[in-house]
Amino acid sequence: MIIADLQWKIFQLIHDAFTEHWRNKTLLALALTCKSFTGLALDLLWEDLSGLAPLIRCLPVNLWKNVNGHLVSQTLTHTRETMTIDDWSIFCKYSYRVRSLKTAANTFGTGIWRTLNCPPFPLPLLPNLVSLVWGETASETFLSIRLFVTPKLTTLDIAHKIIFGLSEQSILLCIPMLCPSVSNFSIHREIEAGDISTSLQYWSHLSSVSTGEISEVAIQYLSNLASLRFLKFRLPSTPLFVGTQRRLQRHAFCALQELTVESETLQDLDAFFQTLSISPEVLSFTITDETTSTTLVLPSLISRLPNVCAHSSLQQVQFSVADWSTDINNTIEIASFQPLSVFRNLRKLGFEIDPYLQLDDAALLQMVKAWPLLEELHFNKSRMRHHVTSNTFVSLLQHCPYLVSVGIAVDWSAIDKDNIPADVPYHGFAHKALSHAFFSTSKIHHPTRIAAFISAIAPNMKSVEAWDIDMYAEDPDFDKYFSRWHLVQFLVKFFSVVREQGRRMVLNAGEGADEDRCRAAQPAQETENGDADVGDVGGGGEGSEEDNGSEDEYLPYSGQGLSDSEEEG
Repeated sequence: MIIADLQWKIFQLIHDAFTEHWRNKTLLALALTCKSFTGLALDLLWEDLSGLAPLIRCLPVNLWKNVNGHLVSQTLTHTRETMTIDDWSIFCKYSYRVRSLKTAANTFGTGIWRTLNCPPFPLPLLPNLVSLVWGETASETFLSIRLFVTPKLTTLDIAHKIIFGLSEQSILLCIPMLCPSVSNFSIHREIEAGDISTSLQYWSHLSSVSTGEISEVAIQYLSNLASLRFLKFRLPSTPLFVGTQRRLQRHAFCALQELTVESETLQDLDAFFQTLSISPEVLSFTITDETTSTTLVLPSLISRLPNVCAHSSLQQVQFSVADWSTDINNTIEIASFQPLSVFRNLRKLGFEIDPYLQLDDAALLQMVKAWPLLEELHFNKSRMRHHVTSNTFVSLLQHCPYLVSVGIAVDWSAIDKDNIPADVPYHGFAHKALSHAFFSTSKIHHPTRIAAFISAIAPNMKSVEAWDIDMYAEDPDFDKYFSRWHLVQFLVKFFSVVREQGRRMVLNAGEGADEDRCRAAQPAQETENGDADVGDVGGGGEGSEEDNGSEDEYLPYSGQGLSDSEEEG
């Protein structure tokens, strides 16, 4: 390895390892150290920019100013003088080094943008830019995006909602011609621009697309791209034509790994998947305006998935359904999800649906037995009519040894009614992977008993939550049960600390026994006075200054510890 390669690796490690502030300070110091460091350090210093303010601040101070003492990057205002050729030379000294740019909203006054739009050289302003995140929110500012689209650009993200008029539409149509190499394109889902669908069809190397509603023609075009790996879009509000469905049947989305589809209704979504045959790793559905009964359509869509997705490839499934139907008894049976059992490599499964979810212990266990690699299982964002037993919860953990996060409603009455037992529950079973749990609207009376149980079966638990404030704040029982689960969260962490102390005591005791045996096998050491030195066997003895500490010191706030009679209230 030559010195230049080693130098580049060291500088790159600095660039990647530090936060932006310390990274920039370190690279600047390196650039000022010696000439051999300057070029490479400056390249890395300017490689990624969060806004154009650093470039503007390199210009003479008579061309810009701070306002009210705020940071320049937040309050750049209009220019007061015309930029000369020398000024532009300073700008270009650093601009060609920029590879990635993220603009922020309302950073500059109109004068700055007006000046940047009149450079004395051909566009773009940043000739080597490969990644652009456009964070401006003003429609008139969007016209300046043309200053930064380069033939080398591969990533383009229009991150905020912008109201598109005719001028903005025309710029959007020109972008693919100015940067034909774009492979990662993202535009805010609420931007309504019919020309998005047209623009997409000019890019032939797309690997990632995230957008709002697109036309059937655009969907067909994307389905034929062999490079497409990630797709997130909203289906048209009108049903797909039969001809479109037929064309999607032939080798559509052949390389797709992640698919997220948003639709107003389940019927439209079901129709989209009717003829598809794909092999994604991640599949996500969002229904925004369902007005018919979800119980009639969702089971049909779920039963279709084994015929749509390759059984060995699918690893993540997420459902999100906003049901606006007037059926107050709308309930989804857990058995409706049974067809998903064929996906043996499933890692993550989540449901966020407005209708009530009817859990069933036997059906739930039958499903999870089919998913030995499951890492996340979340039903907690759905309202549940049945809570599984604590036995079923433990069985779920036994069948899913890699489970890291779980969200489910549990009936804790079997644990709640008895005092903490002397023996470890379930013969010492401990699920080492589980670290996060969400228990929906599970009701408890004795937080200490529940915390002791959870801590025993999941010793590495980091967070325990229930009674989500966004979903259940209006429930008359919210305050009571939310505070009890808050105490469970604290106690689980407390028990974990105590358990670790006990483990270390056992280890230390074992080491002490080994030392005693060694000491017994060797003659006592004599001091200078000829006395045997046996050490301080009694520790601190009566003179030890250890604090005994009251129990209240370990509680999160005064009065948190409840007696059994208080907890049952």
